[in-house]
Amino acid sequence: MTENHQLSRRGIGRMVAQAPAASFPPPAAKPAGRERFRIYLGKVGSGEHTSSGLSREEAADALEMMINGEASPAQIGAFLIAHRIRRPEPQELTGMLDVYRRQGPQLHSRSRALCFGIPYDGRSRTAPIYPLTTLVLASAGIPVVLQGGRRMPVKYGVTTMELFAALGLQLSGRSLAWVQESLDRWNLALVHQPDHFPAAEVLIPIREDIGKRPPLASLELLWTPHRGDHLLVSGFVHPPTETRAWQALKLAGETEVLTIKGLEGSTDLPISRACVTGRPTASGDGRMILHPRDHGCYGDDPRWDDLDTWAAQALAALGGQGPLATALIWNAGTYLWQAGHSDSQAAGLERCRELLQAGTVLSQLHNMGQHGC
Repeated sequence: MTENHQLSRRGIGRMVAQAPAASFPPPAAKPAGRERFRIYLGKVGSGEHTSSGLSREEAADALEMMINGEASPAQIGAFLIAHRIRRPEPQELTGMLDVYRRQGPQLHSRSRALCFGIPYDGRSRTAPIYPLTTLVLASAGIPVVLQGGRRMPVKYGVTTMELFAALGLQLSGRSLAWVQESLDRWNLALVHQPDHFPAAEVLIPIREDIGKRPPLASLELLWTPHRGDHLLVSGFVHPPTETRAWQALKLAGETEVLTIKGLEGSTDLPISRACVTGRPTASGDGRMILHPRDHGCYGDDPRWDDLDTWAAQALAALGGQGPLATALIWNAGTYLWQAGHSDSQAAGLERCRELLQAGTVLSQLHNMGQHGC
């Protein structure tokens, strides 16, 4: 070995000894904030042939970033429109439902409850029956849980809170503890989104700007703040929506579900036509077609005029009178049956008539109003 070659080797050795320890890039970190949301947006918004659904975990992460302010308004608007166009997949709805369950309010009842998924954007064509239905069910001893918010885009229809206020029950501005007490005492609870779930309010301005009902509207039909044993009732309009709801709720562990092809997508059963319902189990969809004509409840579905007109008709119906009475008997009687408090639909209808004629439901309404509701 030559002297120059030895010197060269010694020089290299000194350089290696003096060099800092080799550094390797850390494992790929989870992209942060808007960059991660941009990945989700690319998955759902890449076009008919290249877009893909999100996993349950990714959908949950995306919704959390939307309501926690990590995604930009532009990203959120693009995501909601893209998701609406391609339609949410069941596991995506379940992931979003996971977020609402974690971050939303929670209620408990002493016995099995009936929980209604009511559209947040209200009603604008047909007179709502469900507030009266819930009063009948509560007076029969069934815990009932509702949720609602302010007038919501895109319909801006009359809200649950406004309807109860028209009956003399002031349910807004209450603490969650007060709502739980109402459920314990009166078998009726209304979770008001502005009061009890303000995180979900963050997206309303964007929903107004995009002018279309986003997948979040489907989520709102599937979520209930109630924890424990309950029957979840959800309204739908289109059969694919119902099928996705069944699949999403199954993934979420909701084993007791009743879906209703109701008025304006609500849980109100029509009296002008047969009503399509489903009670899915491991053995099938539990499809039932309910015919109001078979039980003497056939007629025109009551139309919506205004709050004052509705309030007068509603109070009459709670006494078994007026233009809303038939629809109320058909709805409340059917739900008494589905909740397991009557052996048959006919028996449920008869039980409802008895409660109305005896003044039991009006007494419940009066007592709630007298005690601060």
